[in-house]
Amino acid sequence: MRSRCMIARAAGAAVLAAAGYVGLTWYRYGRTGHAAGEPDQLLDRFMPDFEVREQHRAEIAAPAATTFAAARTLDLRRAPVARGIFRARQLFMGGHAGEDPAGHASFIDEVLGLGWRMLAEEPGRRIIFGAVTQPWRADVVFRGIPPEEFAAFAEPGYVKIVWTIAVVPMGSRSSQFRTETRAIATDPGSRARFRRYWSVVSPGIVMIRRAMLRQVRRDAEARARSQAVGDPAATARLNTESSSRPQARS
Repeated sequence: MRSRCMIARAAGAAVLAAAGYVGLTWYRYGRTGHAAGEPDQLLDRFMPDFEVREQHRAEIAAPAATTFAAARTLDLRRAPVARGIFRARQLFMGGHAGEDPAGHASFIDEVLGLGWRMLAEEPGRRIIFGAVTQPWRADVVFRGIPPEEFAAFAEPGYVKIVWTIAVVPMGSRSSQFRTETRAIATDPGSRARFRRYWSVVSPGIVMIRRAMLRQVRRDAEARARSQAVGDPAATARLNTESSSRPQARS
């Protein structure tokens, strides 16, 4: 009996915590401004105003070029947490299961295959993607908009989303991987629907972003160690930097 009471209390506390998070996220929606993060002139070209902003970064013991290469070939299907969240959304929203892409397509190819559009690129440093969508639908469809038309797009019934993968050199043997997501609805009705949707799913989105950072870090540092084979001094430096780097930050 006592164990059942403890389980019931724990379940009740979890429900209250989840409800509190949803309520807080709903309240904070649209209150995120430029003061909440670093300015980005290139992103501002496509979305100067936004209602949602998520920024994440991780220190990586690998050169910038190696980290960027790892990000371009990222495969989130290897991350159990991301697979679980995708599956949970499918069950919750009632969508159809998608088929895994055949072969070993690059991360960029997979993203573009879903309908996203590459809005801008700084070779070897950053790529900005964008699309409009209706994320509250069971089977989400992403619609790419040409870069020169994206900022002005205002067709009612949609949410505009931009996001980036970026690498900043932190020295010859280390770098910082960054990702930022911005979103804004195109009309009041879509804003209300997206606000409800975002309040519920944002924890999963954050977990996916963090899984992305961890996967890029593992892949990039593994590549750096492989490149350092035959150079004991370089291998020792990479191992030291990997063990002493700070955790991923949001």
